[in-house]
Amino acid sequence: MGKYSGQGKRQTFEDSLKGKDVPVLTLDSKWYHLLGKVGYEDIKADEDRLNELLRRQGKINSEAKEIKKVKRRLMDEIVALMDDHQEGSEDASSKIEENKRLLNECNKKLDSYEDEMIDLPREIDAVNKSLMRTTMEHCYETMQDNTDDIEELEEWITGIRIELKKNLIRKQEKEAKNHEIYKYMHDIFGADVVDLFDMRYNPADKHPRTAEEIKAEQNKEEDKGAS
Repeated sequence: MGKYSGQGKRQTFEDSLKGKDVPVLTLDSKWYHLLGKVGYEDIKADEDRLNELLRRQGKINSEAKEIKKVKRRLMDEIVALMDDHQEGSEDASSKIEENKRLLNECNKKLDSYEDEMIDLPREIDAVNKSLMRTTMEHCYETMQDNTDDIEELEEWITGIRIELKKNLIRKQEKEAKNHEIYKYMHDIFGADVVDLFDMRYNPADKHPRTAEEIKAEQNKEEDKGAS
């Protein structure tokens, strides 16, 4: 049926993706248009997982930026309070300790995010490639099915054309025979007698055709059959 099947086909897809910078499929509108052509019921889980990872990555990156801004503000406040602290101000000392505590929390939060920010791109890439493999398989199978249908239809069209040519020849032969019968009847019995017959097909209404006219009619009939 095709060049690849089963595990061999999947391995071929795997090899084709090696070293490729694969775009994130769920962020590409063209991918959704492609799915509309081939169907995607069984890739919903990967699609949802990829979107979930992307949302998580976006949230972490956004929160990490905000935490870094808070860190800079806390450190600037500590520097500004140092003079008051050295002069023995209890308020300054208390504020500095509070800022240090908040800085420590910021650092812990950034540390926890750091591992995720390393792992998430790898997870996203893995799920995205899985999604691409499944998409490629869908496209391959759909195109193979379409090719089978195209070949079957082509065979049917060829058969119809042959049958059409045969019927055109039969039609022309019967027309010619009717014309000959009518001519002899007309010559033998005369027009008055012949006209007594209730003839659905009257050869007298038809004029002998040239070979070019017959060929033109054949071409016209073939065009009708093709359409």
